[in-house]
Parts: sequence; structure tokens; C-alpha cells
Amino acid sequence: MESWIMEGCMRIMQLHPGCRVSSDHDQEQSEETQAEERISERASMLLLFLLFQGLCCPGENTAAPQALQSYRPAAEDSLSFRMLQISSFANHSWAHSEGSGWLGDLQTHGWDTVTGTIRFLKPWSHGNFSKQELKNLQSLFQLYFNGFVRIVQASAGQFQLEYPFEIQILAGCRMNAPQIFLNVAYQGSDFLSFQGISWEPSPGAGIRAQNVCKVLSRYLDIKEILQSLLGHTCPRFLAGLMEAGESELKRKVKPEAWLSRGPSPGPGRLQLVCHVSGFYPKPVWVMWMRGEQEQRGTQRGDILPNADETWYLRATLDVATGEAAGLSCRVKHSSIEGHDLIIHWGGYSIFLILICLTVIVNLVILVVVHSRLKKQSSNKNALSPRAPSPVFPMGANTQDTNNSRHHFCLAQVSWIKNRFLKWKTRLNQLS
Repeated sequence: MESWIMEGCMRIMQLHPGCRVSSDHDQEQSEETQAEERISERASMLLLFLLFQGLCCPGENTAAPQALQSYRPAAEDSLSFRMLQISSFANHSWAHSEGSGWLGDLQTHGWDTVTGTIRFLKPWSHGNFSKQELKNLQSLFQLYFNGFVRIVQASAGQFQLEYPFEIQILAGCRMNAPQIFLNVAYQGSDFLSFQGISWEPSPGAGIRAQNVCKVLSRYLDIKEILQSLLGHTCPRFLAGLMEAGESELKRKVKPEAWLSRGPSPGPGRLQLVCHVSGFYPKPVWVMWMRGEQEQRGTQRGDILPNADETWYLRATLDVATGEAAGLSCRVKHSSIEGHDLIIHWGGYSIFLILICLTVIVNLVILVVVHSRLKKQSSNKNALSPRAPSPVFPMGANTQDTNNSRHHFCLAQVSWIKNRFLKWKTRLNQLS
């Protein structure tokens, strides 16, 4: 299959004006026809490189159906492998591209633009591919990234691409589903997509996207290569990744939650904030509740990544000051299935409880130390009676030292008590 793909690629690459050898028939064509063909040829070359973004590896394995059945994700939704590319074009001579590979919401691969190599971000990112397969894959991506910028810049005028602009490409496949996808965006807006058998312009993309799709539809080689790479090779690669990374993909981390008060939305109103952090996998349900009734005014932010590959989310609710009592934040997650995490407004959050416990422990330690020092001082006075001497007043110095320790401990105890009272005041303000 690898040779068939490369032969198809070479056939399409020969259509590029820079590689094409003029024939007598070409010279007889009118300038208008030649211009139309150049646009078509460059469009085909552009999409040749775009299709490689959906490439997962060269070659086909007859054992793919067995590999697909060897592992099933715990999540209800089918897991996908996605290749993401972002290419920015400042002018006709400067451009920059970034590439990455994602297994669900977990980044597993990157592309090093300096060395032109694949970065494997996980120990199991190689999947079950051989070294030769990975080498062939890397060579194809080198071809893709080296040629993509050149082809886009050469075609910018014909396709009316105005500098500066950005092209985004997302391609891949889903586990346990026959669906493949390849979507292209221009300037952050959907432009066109490949639907498995045909090219479709995105709604609102205009006549330009329609014309590009018409041009691409003329080249069956592109469609056949895409169907093979995304429909057969990609699922095999996805199955290998899921099998190799099974232990990490199945891990579950329980969320932690705490409440706080956000910026006041206005006079007489409060913004209640529920923070949920440290959970994995990503899907989570967070809602402000009054008893068993969901508060429809709950506003959820984006689920953001933490440095340890867990996730963070905050949910806010604006209420009148007198309506905050009786509200609670409920969290549902697969790691605590059947045991929802509920925090009541006015209750003490985990963070503040830990701080208070720390203060209390320090207070107890200081009291114990103070008691022991006082007891030791009493024992010394009882066991070692002093004879007053005007020359060497040792007893006075010892007593002064003990008194200074005693005063120091009292000062520390007083400071801890004051800090404790301040935290207690803050906790009462949250009630």
C-alpha cells in the first residue's frame, strides 16, 4: 500500500507548475485555459499536502480489525486521534507552522520545525508501529511541511488569500466509528471539509470555497489517498496507541472543590464561585444547586489544563445577597461515580479548613513547648538552690533567661491567637 500511496502522490505532484514539463498540446491551449489549469493544479497540490495532515502512518495492516477490538475506552463517546496544524503567513516570504497529535484531549505528539522530526511526548506514543513505519511517517511529514508553505504562497494570488492570514487544519479518525474527518479553516472560520466521499464548502465560506471544492473534486487520486489514510491507516494507529497507553488512559483522579466570592456584580448582589480542580479524565458536571433544584443561572467557564495533565473548571452564580444561604455546588465525575461532591455555601472550604488546622496545630505545639519550659524551670529551681553571691550572680542570670523564654512563648501564643481570630472572622464573612 505504501508504494501505491507514493505513486499517487507523485502523480499529483507532477501537476504542479514548477515540476511540470510543457508539451505541444499545452502550448496550443489558450491563455485563459492555461490560467484555469494552473489554479486547478495548484489547488490539487495544496490539498495533497493537506491530506498528509490526516496521515497516521504509511502502510496497511490486515490485522487492524483485531487490534480495534482489543481495547475499548471507558468513556461513552468514541475516542479520536486528531492531527492539528496551524500555519501563519505574514507575507510572501515569511511563514510559520506548528503541528501536534492528540489522543482525545491528551497531546501525544508534536512536530519539531527546526529538526523536521516527530516529537513523541509519551513513552507509548510510538503505539505498535515498527521503526520503519515511523521513519516513513516522518519522511512524509517532512515532505508535507517543507512543501506546504511554498505551495500556499505560490497559490495565494490565485485563491485571493490576503496577507497576513492563517490556515488551520484538523484531520483524523474516531475509535469504533467509520467516520473520518478533515476540516480546513481560513482566518479562524470554517472553509471546507472532506466528508469521506466528497468535498463540501462550509456554510458562509462564500464562492471561493465552492470553487476550490469543485477543483478538488476533479482529482480522484486525492480522494482515494485520503480514504485510505484516514479510513484504514488512522484507525490502526489509533488502536495501537490506545493499547500501548491503556494504563494511563484508564487512570482516574478525583476532583477537589472549594468556594469563594468573586467580584461583586452590583449593589446588593454576590458572585459565588465554585472551583473544581485536579480531575481526570476531562468530562465533568458542575452545577450550583438549591436542594435538588439546579440553578439555571450557573455559568461554566472553559475547562483548562493543569500542569500535571489534570483539569480545572470554575462555575459562577450571581445572586442577591440574601439568597446565598442554602445554595451548594455539586460536582459529578467518573472518579467519584455515585458519590457526588457537594459543598454548601457558608460551609468551610477545604483550603480554609487546612489553613485553620495548620494554625491550630501550631497553637497546640507552642502551648506544649511553653508548658515544658515552665516545668523545666520549676524543676531546676527546686533541685539547684542558689547561694546569693555579690560577685557571681549566676542565679539572677538564669532566672532572667527563663523569664525571657517565658515572655517569648507568651508573645508567640498571643500572635497565633490573633491570627486564628482573623481567620475565624473571614470564615464568618463567608457565611
